[in-house]
Amino acid sequence: MLRNLQVYSTLTQPFRDPWGFLKERSRNPELWINLVVIGGAVLFLLSKGTGFAITVGTVFAIWAILAVSLNLVVGFTGLMSVAHIGFFGVGAYSMAILTSDPLYEQLRSETIPTFALPFFAALPVSMVMAGLVAVAMGSILNRFRDDIFVLVSFGFAIISFNVFLNWRELTRGAFGIHAIARPAIGGWEADGKLEFLLVALVFLGIVMLITWFIVSSSFGRVLTAIREDEQAIQVYGYRAAHYKMAVWVLSAMLAGLAGGLFASWTSFIDPNSFILLESILMVAIVILGGLATIWGSLLGALVFVLLEEGMRFVPFIPTEHIGQGRQIVLGILLVLLMLFRPQGLVGRYKL
Repeated sequence: MLRNLQVYSTLTQPFRDPWGFLKERSRNPELWINLVVIGGAVLFLLSKGTGFAITVGTVFAIWAILAVSLNLVVGFTGLMSVAHIGFFGVGAYSMAILTSDPLYEQLRSETIPTFALPFFAALPVSMVMAGLVAVAMGSILNRFRDDIFVLVSFGFAIISFNVFLNWRELTRGAFGIHAIARPAIGGWEADGKLEFLLVALVFLGIVMLITWFIVSSSFGRVLTAIREDEQAIQVYGYRAAHYKMAVWVLSAMLAGLAGGLFASWTSFIDPNSFILLESILMVAIVILGGLATIWGSLLGALVFVLLEEGMRFVPFIPTEHIGQGRQIVLGILLVLLMLFRPQGLVGRYKL
């Protein structure tokens, strides 16, 4: 009964004491950050039209899944990794190989294996393949900590790119893979931009629910304890290596899910989508939004996508320099965050 009264009091406070409510909320910087980012995003998208908004929404959903998956490792467990671009690529290439149109591939000079599976049959396989690669990689990474861990994950990102580029019998190298299937169930196919956006948002919602369940469970509390003091948690009988391996593999599978969505959305992939710079951008998104917070991952992805797409409309920047401009602005944002808000936009922990 008391709890119900407290909930009722919280919900009715804006109506009973509006000035007091506004005064209390004005001291909350995270609220204003949320309002500024979301409000700016809405105004920007409305000014550019529905088609542009749908495209940005799809890119945001894919990058948000990536950011949430990486935050499980970097934010909640404290393992600084730049390897997730490799898992993203494994998911994308698995989706491409399993679903690409055999008739189209027969016209190419270099044929690759084709299976013509539907999207929803290939997506679980893409996630499993990313998970299997993560198991192999995790067995090596579990032997290292701190700076050496980062360096080894750095090496994996480079190796994965070279595999995508040079294993031409499977990936066709720099020529890429075309005609990747779109999501379809029965007679319905997500062949339009709006339909694919809805599919991507559904998967984003599922990933958020899974992640929320993990971090709010006893398993998630152990991950946070590992982040704070791994040796102390081992004193209480917890095998930190097992927990780190479990979250590592789960995070990689979610990155594989994002990769499968990305391949299906673009219908074409090549190794240039999985370079080391993309992995660094993923880490920057997590830091920008805030460590150990699901909502922060979404905000970080939203800011990044708005920056990536919005820079194309800045009149005084030549088209050929837009990419460099994005990196400069993102770098300035990260420097300002480290100086004035090291926990990120809505983060719980300082980097």
